[in-house]
Amino acid sequence: MTHTRLLLIGTLATLLAAGPAVAYADDGPSVPPGTEASAAAPVELDPNDPDLKLPDGATLAEPKVLDIKSVVEDQSGDERREDTNTNVTFALQAEVLFGKDSAKISAQARSRISVIANEIKTQNATRIRVFGFTDNLGSSAHGDVLSRKRANAVHGILEQELSDANITYEVRGYGEDYPIADNSTEEGRKKNRRVEISFPRGAS
Repeated sequence: MTHTRLLLIGTLATLLAAGPAVAYADDGPSVPPGTEASAAAPVELDPNDPDLKLPDGATLAEPKVLDIKSVVEDQSGDERREDTNTNVTFALQAEVLFGKDSAKISAQARSRISVIANEIKTQNATRIRVFGFTDNLGSSAHGDVLSRKRANAVHGILEQELSDANITYEVRGYGEDYPIADNSTEEGRKKNRRVEISFPRGAS
């Protein structure tokens, strides 16, 4: 028997004598491998470093406020609200407003439009855009007509709710143009079948 075999047999005998290894859960908090914190101390900066200074004759550009966009969508995806520094946009899916291939507004839809009308009053908006959109099923011409009829229907409810002669409306139907989702899936097409109501934010 060679020296190597004797060494392996001796090691195996030692392991068997020790019994099976027992694993215990760590009582302390743990994180998945590779996600441990790896932040290092901040790098010290030399305020006198010439690379941190403007070259001679250079000036800073005028400060400006960047437009920040906030998008909130309800769990069902039927309604989406988008806020920027200057505008508010509501997008309502066609299924919650109309029947299939129809421009007749349902009773449930009226209550949703009423909520948007109240927001318009809160923002003191006097310019309102109502745009209709469809998916890419069917002919483009049919989509253009249907989206325009649906935008007109929503516009009519807003006029009733707001009853303000100082408000001006821009109402258009864009058909299958400007999709916001993938038209190759029904989920995407459902998002694209929509009416958007947008207006300027009021001064805060």
